[in-house]
Amino acid sequence: MLSLTTDYAADKGDPSPYLKRIAEHGFTHIHWCHQWNTDFVYTEPELAQIEVWLDEFGLKLLDLHGSCGPEKNWCAPKEWERLAGVELVKNRIAMTSRLGGGVVIMHIPGEPGSEPLARSLDALEEFTKERGVRIAVENGKFDAIRHVLSHYGPDYVGLCYDSGHGNNSRDGLDNLDTLKDRLISVHLHDNDGQSDLHNPLFSGTVDWSRLARIMAESSYRKCVSMEVTMPKSGIEDETEFLATVHRTGTTFTEMIAEAKRGFRSSPPR
Repeated sequence: MLSLTTDYAADKGDPSPYLKRIAEHGFTHIHWCHQWNTDFVYTEPELAQIEVWLDEFGLKLLDLHGSCGPEKNWCAPKEWERLAGVELVKNRIAMTSRLGGGVVIMHIPGEPGSEPLARSLDALEEFTKERGVRIAVENGKFDAIRHVLSHYGPDYVGLCYDSGHGNNSRDGLDNLDTLKDRLISVHLHDNDGQSDLHNPLFSGTVDWSRLARIMAESSYRKCVSMEVTMPKSGIEDETEFLATVHRTGTTFTEMIAEAKRGFRSSPPR
């Protein structure tokens, strides 16, 4: 099983051509990333059509990138804008639940102790749990993430580890290792340690061997999920790009499995 982001070529407009090609190249799951940073609200006709597409192409929703829009922002200091942002997050939570996914990934402010964020998380807890969904906060600055995880339990909030963000900050894997018991989602891609390139695995400087070992010991139990995109990959042909992503994702899946076998066979300390 492998998951690919829906926005590997475009993040707005009709997603069906990309869903079809994702399925044709052997992926079983999707990370829904269309409209991830807009104020777009999914309505009943759109959700019904997405259900038809997923069934037609034999795909399952793994997780979904929630939106912190330019005008509907769940962390906004202006109360009306924050409340509108909460409604936008609710839209994505309900969408995730309806389509069979279990996690909505959200960005949070870099500084710990954001009062607007705390008010929004408090307001969303019951709504989220009722729908069998959890919120995963995506890694930016880990001090802010630790603050959130210390205030909300694993049945509600967990960590989404973005390997590109972690590679650029230099200490991403060190921090992940200390929080691996809260890992519930991953955004896997590669870069040069300086730019957020979202390139295929093994094309940059991410320490994939160490990441495989950490993931093998973590609370993460789902398939390898890649948030890779074409624009900066150097691969212009879509078929070649998707084949490369599937091949490298399969390799990393095998690395995690090998790490798990190694832990099981190791003698007790």
